[in-house]
Amino acid sequence: MAHSQFDLFLKEATYLDQASESTLDRDRLYGLYTSWCFINQQKPGPESDFWAAMSHRRIASGHNGLRMKGPAAADYILASYPGLV
Repeated sequence: MAHSQFDLFLKEATYLDQASESTLDRDRLYGLYTSWCFINQQKPGPESDFWAAMSHRRIASGHNGLRMKGPAAADYILASYPGLV
């Protein structure tokens, strides 16, 4: 069975950490998705499609237990805080 773009994004760019108080909020999760798309040379879908897919996977836009990982995390952080470079 082929994985959707959203499934691949979640697998490659996030991990679940229910013990953490600091998880990805709405803006950071979508920003991480757009960074993942950029790195993987894929066109990001509309934000409404992204949130519909996350809702289908029972991933909330608030405290969801997700943390960033991988190259998309680095890209997102550098794009969000250009003073770090």
